[in-house]
Amino acid sequence: MLARWSEAYEFTAGGAKGWTVPADSSANALNEWAEKNRFQIGDSLVFVYPPSQDSVLYVNQDDYKNCNDASPIAKYVDGHTVFKFNQSGPFHFISGNKDNCHKNEKMVVVVMADRSNKTSGAVSPSPAPSGEESPSPPAGTVEINPTPAPVSQTPPPRNGATSVFVGFTGSIGAFVASSLLLAF
Repeated sequence: MLARWSEAYEFTAGGAKGWTVPADSSANALNEWAEKNRFQIGDSLVFVYPPSQDSVLYVNQDDYKNCNDASPIAKYVDGHTVFKFNQSGPFHFISGNKDNCHKNEKMVVVVMADRSNKTSGAVSPSPAPSGEESPSPPAGTVEINPTPAPVSQTPPPRNGATSVFVGFTGSIGAFVASSLLLAF
């Protein structure tokens, strides 16, 4: 089990193969990759592609199914797109090259709901009733990082402050327990 404290992870879309047409265009390699990962609010997805040949479109479910590139929620053409997930739910991406999309260069990423019981000012949307599609996230939730960042799929090292806090809390508990034993 991987414990996530407050880190956000950056994933390369498609893993080692990247954002490209799958070798077997009848396969859903990008969706298979997405299903093997656990995306959470705050994580980012990095799309790397040749900008002269491809792009990334963030679309709704119907446009995803039909490879409709006419009215995307957002369009990215820079060759190194960083998409940050600011809410839970499904996110649909297709290639801006319609031929590539029809060859399965498209992907659905499902971002898990925040179950940490942290209190915040933001309210998470409730899931759609069974049989209904979830609404797409609003266009204002997309962030682009124009500066290429190193990409790593391994979790970053934990902050040493966590270990100090846990050690300090354990010491206080041991002191209180020994004081109680000595009192009796």
